[in-house]
Amino acid sequence: MRCAPVPSLASSCARVPSTGGRRLPHRRSAVLARAGSRLATGLLALHALAAQAQLVVPPADRSGGKLLLTGGVSQVEGAAGGGLTPWAVIGGYGTRGQWGANVHATRVQTQAFALDTHGVAVGIDDRVELSLAHQSFDTRAAGAALGLGAGFRFEQDIVGAKLRVLGDAVLDPDLWWPQVAVGLQAKRNLQGSVVRSVGARSNSGTDVYVSATKLLLAQGLLLNGTVRWTRANQFGLLGFGGDRSNAYRPQAEASAAYLLARSLAAGLEVRQKPDNLGFAREQTAWDAFVAWAPTRHLSLTVAYVALGDIATVRRQRGWYLSAQAGF
Repeated sequence: MRCAPVPSLASSCARVPSTGGRRLPHRRSAVLARAGSRLATGLLALHALAAQAQLVVPPADRSGGKLLLTGGVSQVEGAAGGGLTPWAVIGGYGTRGQWGANVHATRVQTQAFALDTHGVAVGIDDRVELSLAHQSFDTRAAGAALGLGAGFRFEQDIVGAKLRVLGDAVLDPDLWWPQVAVGLQAKRNLQGSVVRSVGARSNSGTDVYVSATKLLLAQGLLLNGTVRWTRANQFGLLGFGGDRSNAYRPQAEASAAYLLARSLAAGLEVRQKPDNLGFAREQTAWDAFVAWAPTRHLSLTVAYVALGDIATVRRQRGWYLSAQAGF
């Protein structure tokens, strides 16, 4: 007897009877056929194992797992959400085990005033969001009538943080409960002496909010409700607190967005504001927006916005335009 090597997934050899040098084509063909069958079976098993491994091994790219627009756009104070209100979603396209980030620039212009905002936000593990934003409020010609000088600007810095505490709007859309997040926005107005001279109690304050967001994928609808505890005058641009009140009070905010196409959404927002200053009434703000994401890395939002009275200037309405880039 002699041992002839036979190809297989395991190292082995098959016993083949010696024939004294005579060829046994049929028997050798049978051995090779069996070896080929075993090799094919092994390759199929390896292919199945590789496919399973792809399901459990984290991808090399640690960002970019969400659907288009499900991370919201950049809210005017830097958080992920709509234009006026923060949502419970975490900014960027990263999902669990990933991270995402974006930068934004926003312009809001009414008949008498203009607001420019730019900032950055980072989402970590689809659980935590950190943001920085800077606002510049241009009084334009109205500044002279207010005694500040034409083109006087109020500047404000905002540091934000958000924590998802319940649910997942994207991964668990079939569950009845929404995604819930708690957040804060610490604001500091850089014109402290000016805002105090018009009646504000302070040039700094911290808004605390709770947001609940529900995504109805089958209907292409996103609903959000937010309760914010604040004492900010005109989002903090006119300081915090006043002669009428210096207390933190809850204010309601709401958003609804409808997905017109995979990369296009339209919606409405409304946001209550406190009325702390005796000389400057404040009313509820609202907007109607359209958001378009031509790619995962870019989104554009345009809106018609109504802010109510600002300082002594009545019925301020205009347009809102925002660009966001990120991953």
